[in-house]
This record gives sequence, C-alpha cells and structure tokens, in this order.
Amino acid sequence: MREDITSIPVSEVFEPKDGCPICRMRDLLEKRVAEYITGAAMMEPDIRIETNRLGFCIDHYRLILKQRNRLGVALMLESHLAELEQQVFKGKPIVGKSSRKQAKSAEERHATCFLCQQVDWAMVRMLATVCRLWENEEDFRKLFAEQPQLCLPHFTALVSAAEGGGMNKKLVPDFAKVAAELSRRTLNELHGDVAHFCKMFDYRSSSEGADWGNSRDAVERSVQYLTGRMP
Repeated sequence: MREDITSIPVSEVFEPKDGCPICRMRDLLEKRVAEYITGAAMMEPDIRIETNRLGFCIDHYRLILKQRNRLGVALMLESHLAELEQQVFKGKPIVGKSSRKQAKSAEERHATCFLCQQVDWAMVRMLATVCRLWENEEDFRKLFAEQPQLCLPHFTALVSAAEGGGMNKKLVPDFAKVAAELSRRTLNELHGDVAHFCKMFDYRSSSEGADWGNSRDAVERSVQYLTGRMP
C-alpha cells in the first residue's frame, strides 16, 4: 500500500494552482488511503491487525464514513472494540494502581490513528520529493513560485523538510524565502479580507447592495490558512 499512496506525481498536486498545494497533497493521500482501507484491503490480515491496534482519529472516522461502506466500518469497529476490551479492560476493574494503568493504556490508544500514520509516513517522502524537484529542476521552481497560496503549517513543514536534509544547505535560504513570500502573501490577503468582513458589520456599510468583495468566506479561509484544514 505504501508504494501506491506515495506514487502521486508531484506535478499532479502543483499544476492546478488552486489553494495550498501541500493541503491538496495531504487531501489526496487521505482520500486514497480511505478508499483503500474501506475496500478489499479491509479484510487483509496485516492491515486489519493495524486498524485493530490503532483505530482512527475523529477526522478520519468522518472521512472513512463518507466512503459509503458502513458495514466495512462496522466490521473494523467490531474487531477494534474487541481488542480495546482485551488490552485496556481485561480482568476485573480494580481501584488504585490497576485503574491508573488502565487509564494510561486507554489514553495511549485514544491518541493513535491508522490513517494518520500512513499519511504522515507518505507526507515525509512527498515533501522530500518537493525539495529535490525544487533543487534540481528549474521548471518546478517556476511552478512552485506560481502557487497562489501556502498555508502556515505547510510553510513550516516545507522549510523543516529542506533544513532537515531535503536539499543542499546552500539552497535552503532561497527556497525558504520563496515559500515565505507565498505564505506571507496569503496572510496579507486574508488580513485584508477579514478586516473588510468586520467593516461590513458597521452600520455605515450595512446598506443593501454593499460590496462584500472577497470577504464573505474570509473567516473560514483564515482558519484554513492557520490550521491547514477548512472548518
């Protein structure tokens, strides 16, 4: 499966020039893993062992439920809940040290997600590919610089990947400068749109036919910029 989900051509992500390219990359990876896990792979023993052990976070439960295979999700839940019962609550409940151990075990299980693990694994490699392309291909540098947006978390992720050995250290400052310009431009545009949104609630701007410009969804777009997720 890992070879499959990391085979997304980077050009497929960057060529649309619509929003943050790294958000698109993550969304595409999540979609592919969700489709995979709710399809035939659901019954593969090695995959089932991992989903039993890790479960899913709330965002990814929502995503796999959208795949319209409620029976498949129910089958995964059935075996995951059975494993939780064995691993966390096996034996009679005892107050004191045993209950604290149970609570710690439950907390550890609550913090895991099969889909997060797969996507995070793939994202590390995809970001490394972005760095290599920027380092070696002039056409990709141009394509990267032409992106309309770069959200704050993925600006950080790209620069960290470059600084972590993803490209020649001499080129990192130039790469970081271009990435920062994309993210700063997005920030400036959003700041203006949010300010205009707030202004529209002033009584002097509330007349019928008032020009909202691009501000109507400025709150949602700002949250997406700050978190990498549309609320």
